[in-house]
Amino acid sequence: MHRLLLLGCLWLLAAPPVSGIFQRPTGTPAPLHLQYLLEPLHPTVHTQRGATATLPCVLRALPHNYRVKWSKVEPANYQENIIIITNGLYHKNYGPLSPRVRLRHSHRYDASLTITDVALEDEGRYRCQLVNGLEDESILLTLHLEGIVFPYQPSNGRYKFNYHEAKRACEQQDSRLATYQQLYKAWTEGLDWCNAGWILDGTVHYPIINSREPCGGRLLLPGVRSYGARDKQKDRFDAFCFTSALQGQVYFIRGHLNFKEAGQACRNHGAAIAKVGQLYSAWKFSQLDRCDGGWLADGSVRYPITTPRERCGGLPDPGVRSFGFPSKEMRTYGTYCFVGK
Repeated sequence: MHRLLLLGCLWLLAAPPVSGIFQRPTGTPAPLHLQYLLEPLHPTVHTQRGATATLPCVLRALPHNYRVKWSKVEPANYQENIIIITNGLYHKNYGPLSPRVRLRHSHRYDASLTITDVALEDEGRYRCQLVNGLEDESILLTLHLEGIVFPYQPSNGRYKFNYHEAKRACEQQDSRLATYQQLYKAWTEGLDWCNAGWILDGTVHYPIINSREPCGGRLLLPGVRSYGARDKQKDRFDAFCFTSALQGQVYFIRGHLNFKEAGQACRNHGAAIAKVGQLYSAWKFSQLDRCDGGWLADGSVRYPITTPRERCGGLPDPGVRSFGFPSKEMRTYGTYCFVGK
């Protein structure tokens, strides 16, 4: 009898998940009067890459024959992807998050979701949905990664990426395309960039602090200016990438190296030549401050400044400065290396 009951429960949980449009439109708030789910005190959970984060979902009562379903909002396609389904006794994991998620289950009313080794792509909105017969109710929570947004363009100039190329370029630099919320937050923190770039949902924007003629004119107010949704195959722009804390260290090797020698110098130390996202992360989270230009993995030369001074570019604000993409044969620079933990 117990064997049949277990098989029956697992059969219910193993029903194939459907990735589809939300039953409620994206962004619709939870019902005003939740019968079974408690409204979370803090709907936004703050974390960093590599950490363990828990999204709270607690029941006030246990209805008969209920299920709790966790899913993730995907802003690029406005779908929900199922992560885990439980009936309180048994559970089943789905999708790419499967190896890194579990139910906290600190007591029998607890259906909170724990994500281990948080990755950049875990940032976003999550739905905890209670299904009780024909009725259901849900709460929405946001997992927010502390991080930094940086503009990115390739060595052959600006406005060369279609959407898919921009997405791949960010991933190659230890980052991902930024969300609109991440870009907006970066603008409030001072990001001022005149070139338009792709973000994760397939729209194109650029953040302006100081209104000026080449960037829409002096009469336009500061803000995140938008080109809206563009053709992901045909239209070409730069990219806005997002990265978070490193699981490792970036350090500088002094020398007069060309690009090939720079890579070898890092390998001689058991490291790899640093990626652009790794340098930005070290500048943001480890306050890396060097006045020396160094090679990076994409062939660019940059240096991070946390304390601006005249002899380090002369600009008044902290930032990662760039020498662009000089000839890879030039023996002029040192190199930034990355070693993982």
